[in-house]
Amino acid sequence: MKKYNTKESEPCIVKDLFYEYNVGAKPFLKWVGGKRQLLNDFQELYPKELKNKTIKNYYEPFVGGGAVFFDVAQNFEIENAFLYDINEELILTYLVIQKDVTKLLEFLHRYDKQYKKLSEVKQKEYYYDIRESFNQQRFNIDYDKYSENWIPRAAQTIFLNRTCFNGLFRFNSRGGFNSPQGKYKNPKIVDEPNLLNVSKLLEIATIKKADFKEVKHDLNGVSSFLYFDPPYKPISKTSSFTSYSKLNFEDDEQLQLASLYYELNERGYKLMLSNSDPKNTDPSDDFFDDIYKDYRITRVDAKRSINSDPKKRKSIKEIVVTNY
Repeated sequence: MKKYNTKESEPCIVKDLFYEYNVGAKPFLKWVGGKRQLLNDFQELYPKELKNKTIKNYYEPFVGGGAVFFDVAQNFEIENAFLYDINEELILTYLVIQKDVTKLLEFLHRYDKQYKKLSEVKQKEYYYDIRESFNQQRFNIDYDKYSENWIPRAAQTIFLNRTCFNGLFRFNSRGGFNSPQGKYKNPKIVDEPNLLNVSKLLEIATIKKADFKEVKHDLNGVSSFLYFDPPYKPISKTSSFTSYSKLNFEDDEQLQLASLYYELNERGYKLMLSNSDPKNTDPSDDFFDDIYKDYRITRVDAKRSINSDPKKRKSIKEIVVTNY
């Protein structure tokens, strides 16, 4: 994070910080379960301490597409953000955008130019060649140590996300990306203005590949707000699109997360969590109502976005759990 001159002759550093980072950044990946459509609802549910500027630190242990981070960081006067995810490809990409966005853009422009000049048949071949290369090269990446070979890796991630079926960022149990090609006439492979804005906004962020439980080791004072957006509990047998990494997130993990939620509540932090509502398919399913019974549960409307038939993307309920 940048250091600011704090002499009395200098402008107010909080306002400078806020306006400098309100840059119009938005999620750079398509993300199943992304929260952009719910931000208006969420803004009504954020803690009042965020709105009255007493919260300075924001934590998101399942950052995913980052829609809530982008909203909070640009509309409220936080000073630090801490972003985590267990998905190593996702965190790699965030870090490349933060550190080397110019070099990343060079790779993306190259992919954009090469892909769009091809016939439909050749585009399909190109996509699966990139996917195969992406899967093979993962064995040559040290995900714990930043290096130059992270940059083309991040470019492949963004290319595949922008050209695969419905932006389905999905991995098999062995860690291989397995989403099929999508059918797009003119996919937006490179969005240079937004990536530059994202890079600017990420200057306030600490970004880590980590399990969600690691967040409790980084908490910095009670003037902090934590938002949890875990892989969702499937609402039907055919909707289990939770494999954003090679690790599954089942009921046991949901219970571990609830335990962490209770622990952090006792420590005085402001907490917000979202998940699918199992009552969409089984009105008697009280899984979340039971494990979060001591907190406020709000149900909001969301649109399905995975189904290939737009007519079947009906409205469903999601839950939001807050401890305030």
